[in-house]
Amino acid sequence: MTSPPGEAVEQQVQSKVLPGRSLCIAVVLLVAASGAVESVSFLGLDRVFAGVMTSNLALLGMALGRGKAVDVSAALLALSGFGVGTAVVAWYTRGSAAPATHWPRHVMFFLGAEAALLAAGALAWGLTGGTPGEAARDVMQFGAALAMGVQAACMVAAGEAAAPTTYLTGTLATYIVKGIGTGRPGVWVPLRFVGLIAGAASSAVLLKQARAWAALPSVILILGAIVAACVPLAARRRNTAAAG
Repeated sequence: MTSPPGEAVEQQVQSKVLPGRSLCIAVVLLVAASGAVESVSFLGLDRVFAGVMTSNLALLGMALGRGKAVDVSAALLALSGFGVGTAVVAWYTRGSAAPATHWPRHVMFFLGAEAALLAAGALAWGLTGGTPGEAARDVMQFGAALAMGVQAACMVAAGEAAAPTTYLTGTLATYIVKGIGTGRPGVWVPLRFVGLIAGAASSAVLLKQARAWAALPSVILILGAIVAACVPLAARRRNTAAAG
């Protein structure tokens, strides 16, 4: 005897494996890290964003319209860095399966690489007292965008177990639409917005009060995200060992 269509759909929804709490926390921490990077990028470097390419394309258009060569260069650096970071991750993760219960090893590897890149940038920023010269600033701008490109591509490669962390416009629109339509908007999406604001605020405060340390919050936040994302991997290994 077959189940009615409505019941079959309900069973499919119930059987869908959703990301665990640790992965949701990891996403929130990654969003906060991107907010911290954006503060340093926009307020401390070249007045462009490291991970929001829609805004950078608009800034590029405005710079071209006003004939501002410096602003054009800054936008192009951010766009190219983000593109390179995304392309590298896409190349190495193409065709890979993305489980819904944990982030694959290649995603974790690239998040670790992003953390190392941000740590190097934070060290360079600190050694210059938060006031790098023009050449160093350009390198840091490219590196920050590169890191955000890596992070954005990692979240795509992680599939349903992840969510966007470098841009939240679509997330906000989806949250409002689904919240109004279903009446069950959930809590993790608002926490991402809070994380973005908190991450950006932390680096903004440091830029004003202790400029040499302003690039450090992004490193701490992404390391926290990696630790949180390792929890389901550790649990999976324990279950495998117990079954064996």
